[in-house]
Amino acid sequence: MFEATRRDGVCRLVRPNTRWLSTGYAGGESPADAAFNVTVPEGWPETDLDAYIERRLSAAGFDERGPTLLTGVGQEHARRARFGPVEVVATAGVSNPAELPIDDDPSGGGDASPASDAAAGDGRVERKDRDDPVGTVNVFVGTTRALEPGALPNLVAVAAEAKAATLLAHCGAPGTTTDAVVAACDPAGDPVTFSGSATEVGNAARVCVRDAVRASLDSRYDAEPIPRGVGEARYGVVADDRATVSPI
Repeated sequence: MFEATRRDGVCRLVRPNTRWLSTGYAGGESPADAAFNVTVPEGWPETDLDAYIERRLSAAGFDERGPTLLTGVGQEHARRARFGPVEVVATAGVSNPAELPIDDDPSGGGDASPASDAAAGDGRVERKDRDDPVGTVNVFVGTTRALEPGALPNLVAVAAEAKAATLLAHCGAPGTTTDAVVAACDPAGDPVTFSGSATEVGNAARVCVRDAVRASLDSRYDAEPIPRGVGEARYGVVADDRATVSPI
């Protein structure tokens, strides 16, 4: 699906005449020949993201422009997974987990899960003493099929679900505070109406997201343990508030 090039902290994924759908900065659906994953440095102060992205892509010698995600994870930890008509490229860092405690009482009673005991009642936990950029899980998922208008955004949902399941197994949280997904398809490929988990595309996407994210985590945390929840991370949030639930 993608021709990948990694240079100067930027990973370029090329596929001419591709439909992209990004949940990241300046996201939405767009036609483009490439998408990018850009590593930002420690203490990153930028506020004009358009200008910053333009400088980084130009400095790396890339002429194409397209959907761009930002991350604190180095591109040397990017991993690619392929299965069937799908390819995924992912970078994964979990220094800023976003926990969602689940208990046995849907009305809001009961005890918080053990992973969030230390943060229960805070709603938000911040650790200001971190000494490296905040982590992010960025997932680029593409298929050689031509997806119908509803199937492309559904591929984002399928990828996010697979990412959450993988992270729950490895770090006890379904995501970080800054995760993003870019989905892509080939408009000239064989047409596909659906991309759910039981379809060829959806099943392949789940397999590839799981394996690419897991491999990137293994690379990123080769010399240190993966943080298990907010209690072990440098930064994070816990959604331990309670909504009002009623019959309809």
